[in-house]
Amino acid sequence: MTKQRLVILGGGESGVGTALLGKAKGFEVFVSDKGKIKEKYKQVLIHNEIEWEEEQHTEGKILNVDLVMKSPGIPDKVDLVKQIRKKGIPVVSEIEFASRFTTATIIGVTGSNGKTTTASLTHHILKQELNVGLAGNIGESFAKQVSEEDYKNYVLEISSFQLDDIATFKPHIAVITNITPDHLDRYNYQFENYIASKFRIARNQTKKDYLIYDADDEEITNWLEKNPVQSTLLPFSLTKTIENGAYLDNKDIKITIDNKQIIMPTTNLALEGNHNIKNAMAASTVAHVLKIRKQTIRESLENFQGVEHRLEHVLKINKVHYINDSKATNVNATYYALESMDAPTVWIVGGVDKGNNYQELFSFVNEKVKAIICLGVDNQKLMENFGSMVDIIIETQFMSEAVKIAYKIAEAGDNVLLSPACASFDLFENYEDRGRQFKEAVRNL
Repeated sequence: MTKQRLVILGGGESGVGTALLGKAKGFEVFVSDKGKIKEKYKQVLIHNEIEWEEEQHTEGKILNVDLVMKSPGIPDKVDLVKQIRKKGIPVVSEIEFASRFTTATIIGVTGSNGKTTTASLTHHILKQELNVGLAGNIGESFAKQVSEEDYKNYVLEISSFQLDDIATFKPHIAVITNITPDHLDRYNYQFENYIASKFRIARNQTKKDYLIYDADDEEITNWLEKNPVQSTLLPFSLTKTIENGAYLDNKDIKITIDNKQIIMPTTNLALEGNHNIKNAMAASTVAHVLKIRKQTIRESLENFQGVEHRLEHVLKINKVHYINDSKATNVNATYYALESMDAPTVWIVGGVDKGNNYQELFSFVNEKVKAIICLGVDNQKLMENFGSMVDIIIETQFMSEAVKIAYKIAEAGDNVLLSPACASFDLFENYEDRGRQFKEAVRNL
C-alpha cells in the first residue's frame, strides 16, 4: 500500500509538530515554507529525516498530494492555496490533523481576548488533579504533544484561523471568552465572517458537550439566538443571575451545573480586573464540569501568576510602575488595560493597525492618559484620533527611545503602559519580541 502524502505549508511550531506526528503515523511528509525556516526547526526536520524546502513552494511537489496542513498565518487568498482547493485536495489546520490521532478529552478556548489567560488558568487548575497538556496557540504544538506523550486531556488555545480549517474537530468543552472586531483584514472586513469563524468551535458538538461563553457579550448572545448550537450551554455573567453556568453574586463566583453549586470568593484572586473575574469564571466552570475539587479550584485561582506580556508588572523605578501589555494586539485588549489603570498613565501605543476603531478608548484616554508615545511605522491614525486629547503626543520607531521618553515624562505615582492595540510586525518579529524589548529597555534605564 502506498503511503498517504502530506504536505505542510509553513515550517514553524505547528508545521514541524504536524510533520513529526505525520511521520509517526506513516505519512510521506514534505514541509514547504515560503520564508526561511528557523534553525531550531530545521534541525528537528533533518534529525527526523523529513523532507523540506524554504524560500519557495515547488508546485509539482505540492499539487499531487492527499492532504495539506496549512499554517494559520497563511491566508486563503494566496494563489497556491486556491490551486490546492481547486484540485479538491483537503486543507486542514494542525488542530484538526492532530485531533484525529488522540482520544483525549479536549477543552478548546477561543475568543478575541482573554483566551491565553483563560487557557493557561484552566490548565493550571486541571493539572493539579489530571494528566493534561496545554497547546494550540500556546507552548509546544498540539500535534507534537500527541506524537510524543499524548496526554489524557488537552487545553487548547485556538485562534479563528485554526478554526477556519477544521472538519471533524470537536472539543468536549468549548469556551468563547468574547468576540470583538479583530483580524478583519482576513475576513473581507466583514465582522460576521469573523464571528462565524469563532463559532466553528461548537459546530461538531452534541448535547453531551459543553459551550461556556460570556453572556454579557451581545455579539455572542445575538449570534446564538439566530444560530443555535447542539451543545449544552453554560454561560457566565457579571451582571445576570445564571441558573446553569456561572455568575457574580456580590464578591462571590457561583457556579451551578446539574444542580450542583460551588462558590468561589473573588477577594483573593491573583489577577485583578473585571475581565479576569470572567477568565476565572470560564476556567472554574471547565474545572467544575470535569469534577475538580472546589478546594483545588480555589487554591489555583489564588496562586496563578498570569501570562507574560499581558498586563505584566515589569519594574517600579522612582515610584513609576512599568507595565508590559504587549499582547494587547487589538483595541478591546487595550480597553481592558486602560480600564485597570488607577493612576495617571504614559501610554505607548501603535504598530500595524488591523482596521481599528479607537472610539471606545476615548473616555479612558481623557480620564487617565497624560501622554501618548506612538511606536509604529505609520502613526497618522493615532495622531488624528488622540492628538487633541493629550498635551504630549510623540512619535518614535525605537522601543529604547519610547521607554526613555516615557521615563522623562512620568512622575512619581504614574504608570508607563505598553499596550499597543495593534499587531507588531512593522517593527518587531512578534508581540513577544516587542514585550521583551520593552522589558529590556526598562531594565536598562
